[in-house]
Amino acid sequence: MPLRRKVRPAGAAARRAALRWWLLSLAATGAAVTAAAALLAVALHLSGSPADSASSSSAGAPYRLSQPREAEELRWEREVAPPQLASPQSRKLDGAAGRSLWLPAPSRRFVPCVAPSPEFESPVASRGYLLVHTNGGLNQMRAGISDMVAVARILNATLIIPELDKKSFWHDRSNFSDVFDEEHFINSLANDVKVEKKLPKELVKAPKSVRYFKSWSGVDYYQDEISPLWDHRQVIRAAKSDSRLTNNYLPTDIQKLRCRAFFHALRFAPPIEALGKLLVERMRSFGPYIALHLRYEKDMLAFSGCTYGLSQTESEELAMIRENTTYWKVKDIDPLEQRSHGYCPLTPKEVGMFLSALRYPSSTPVYIAAGEIYGGESHMVDLQSRFPILMNKEKLASAEELRPFRQYAAQMAALDYIVSVESDVFIPSYSGNMARAVAGHRRFLGHRKTISPDRKALVRLFDKVDSGLLKEGKKLSERILDMHRKRQGSPRKRKGPVSGTKGKDRFRSEEAFYENPLPDCLCQPGSPDSDDSLVSI
Repeated sequence: MPLRRKVRPAGAAARRAALRWWLLSLAATGAAVTAAAALLAVALHLSGSPADSASSSSAGAPYRLSQPREAEELRWEREVAPPQLASPQSRKLDGAAGRSLWLPAPSRRFVPCVAPSPEFESPVASRGYLLVHTNGGLNQMRAGISDMVAVARILNATLIIPELDKKSFWHDRSNFSDVFDEEHFINSLANDVKVEKKLPKELVKAPKSVRYFKSWSGVDYYQDEISPLWDHRQVIRAAKSDSRLTNNYLPTDIQKLRCRAFFHALRFAPPIEALGKLLVERMRSFGPYIALHLRYEKDMLAFSGCTYGLSQTESEELAMIRENTTYWKVKDIDPLEQRSHGYCPLTPKEVGMFLSALRYPSSTPVYIAAGEIYGGESHMVDLQSRFPILMNKEKLASAEELRPFRQYAAQMAALDYIVSVESDVFIPSYSGNMARAVAGHRRFLGHRKTISPDRKALVRLFDKVDSGLLKEGKKLSERILDMHRKRQGSPRKRKGPVSGTKGKDRFRSEEAFYENPLPDCLCQPGSPDSDDSLVSI
């Protein structure tokens, strides 16, 4: 065990930090004051005098954001906090059983393998320009942009910086450079695809060939049906970007290019990266943490028709939203059937039961990666009572720090993405676009622990608990642990289509490329693909 530095902390900072540790220790005991103690600890943890906050900022440093808490306090908590202030539960986590909660599945030495082959040449003179209108939320757009990078390569086109979706449910007005590091994107792809910020002036008003590229297409489609369009137009506009490339059976160099685009080129804009890393640091000051993608926002519940646990008024509001959203095609949904098939996100209450069954103690810090939870605190009571150290970006950052991002859904989602990728454990309550993107990124970075809930099996168990046929405790915990032993992000090849599915349903049933980039972009040292192609990203 490393020796602690003997540093005498400043009086006010020391008193606040000691009080925080004491309150957090109360939270671990399971006493009646658990929630109140932890919430007070959180409040103290984020508080700091204006003078101290001002002095902790670094003027002149690019993208250096102000910190609402004293750096000295954080350093003292990490390095010299008296051992007697650590809670009994925290000491318990030092044992083998406690450590196993955080250990990832064995990575079997898989590492990123994304360098191009010797046959992959730098882009030659392009045939024309490819405009891309992305669609969906942040991670749907990220996947679409990465696919369009590959499509531009297939078509030998110059890619114009994509236009982000401004007409979706969130009405986000962000431009590409607001969300992503534009210069890094262009430069990192220089040997793969020519990327420019804008069309040449003489082509801005020129006729364009607007196309909805066929979903889940391969190289032959783009070479045989899209490439000939260059004979008539200098500009092709892709009206949508989602799922326009097949997951499988593409040339190896194209698959590796998709990975270079998704995991490396699409770095977030510097202000987002800076605040995201700061949120990770603040979250780590509580100890190892779980990032919980709690997909319980209004748009998700309205789209999916999942109303279990909601009031009649709330259910009617969601149905009205679904009815009035023209681009959502399915209107009549049976919520009970949806839930029984595992198509609904777990509710906050169910997530709390799940984490408890996995044997995470109540002192576990949990970061909520989500937008505004539908119904607010009224739906969070059960989860909060089980895990009082419940944090989110609004609690970890000051209002001033969040102000530049708050009105932009994609930028706020990017902050959650960073904290989720860097977490010790990631758990999504629903397998949506963000859950898949984060899970894939964590696989790419070394198969970090990602627990994927078996929602269909879980709701059956939770219904038995609600009906009194099963009690929470050892038996329930053992059943849930057993069914999730092989759902923790261990290396495996990407799953193909579900047997018996046809047409587009066959493609939809496949595991998404970016959710699991193995075998295309991950390999083991010593394998044929690993020669001169290990890239640190």
